[in-house]
Amino acid sequence: MKNILFLLIGIVFGLALTKGEAVSWYRMQEMFHFQSFHMYGIFMTAIPVAAISILFIRRFGIRSIDGEAITIPEKKFHRGIIVGGLIFGFGWALTGACPGPLYALLGGGYSVTLITFAAAVAGTWVYARLQPRLTR
Repeated sequence: MKNILFLLIGIVFGLALTKGEAVSWYRMQEMFHFQSFHMYGIFMTAIPVAAISILFIRRFGIRSIDGEAITIPEKKFHRGIIVGGLIFGFGWALTGACPGPLYALLGGGYSVTLITFAAAVAGTWVYARLQPRLTR
């Protein structure tokens, strides 16, 4: 039953991304060319919502759906963050899709997104293999 709830939440999230045009390749290109405020507005809404959510989780000891404590680990800076961010950004600019919208695009029937999805899975696999060497 819990999986049905997560599926419904995912569907609503996908619909919100689609209706808000956050999965539009054209919107991504406008953002990367500094031609439109649309995507920046979405980010400038999402960041405070996430920050307030984390504040509530920490302040009120909110637990997961299974009743487990939610812990948000501290992340230390290392040079791999810069390299990974650049790779992620270049991939995003070239394909017009980041990981969240990939699923919404696939669900919307954009089969060409399978190539981007396969590349994202391959990149994740490569990172998992190289990660121990990248954080030294």
